[in-house]
Amino acid sequence: MATAWVLRKVEEVLDWCYELGIKTVTAYAFSTENFQRPKEERERLFDLFEEYFYKVGDMEKIHKWRVRVKAIGRVEWMPERVRKAIEYAEERTRGYDNFYLNLAVAYGGRQEVLDAVKKIARDVREGRLDVNQIDEATISENLYTNGHKDPDLILRTSGEERISGFLLWQSAYSELYFCESYWPGFRKIDLLRAIRTYQQRKRRFGR
Repeated sequence: MATAWVLRKVEEVLDWCYELGIKTVTAYAFSTENFQRPKEERERLFDLFEEYFYKVGDMEKIHKWRVRVKAIGRVEWMPERVRKAIEYAEERTRGYDNFYLNLAVAYGGRQEVLDAVKKIARDVREGRLDVNQIDEATISENLYTNGHKDPDLILRTSGEERISGFLLWQSAYSELYFCESYWPGFRKIDLLRAIRTYQQRKRRFGR
């Protein structure tokens, strides 16, 4: 099944990134729109996610490399069995800070910003925050990725030249790289080419 290949490729890319000293990897695994897929297909995907998060929680190299695993997105939308698997992986790696693997599940970029706005609105309503204190940092602190710096590079495979709602707020000044290879066939040389292209660009951050 395609998603099984996706998850196996995540492990392979994690190996390459660790070797290259890339400290944070965020992979888009399951979008909010994916809930519209047929029920039978969704259930198979949930089976894979349940198996994968338990596997990651027990993976020897995850503990050897001290990788903190986190699911980002509307995790509460996932079935209980998947949530328990996510909790298992997150709890087993909670104390690690050498490397970060974020898996976006039940994730949508607009939903993420919407959730952040709602959290900020509650803080204002309950007197914990003055509306005039709200700034860009306030938004960032209420996103699913709170605690992580914005991505330097976003890599999109399959020849698609769009980010499909991925990290909409965080990607404002990220470098984008579009690769023709499909994700299951993504190779180390493809990653190296993306990094080389990134290194050749001059980042101006709007200046």
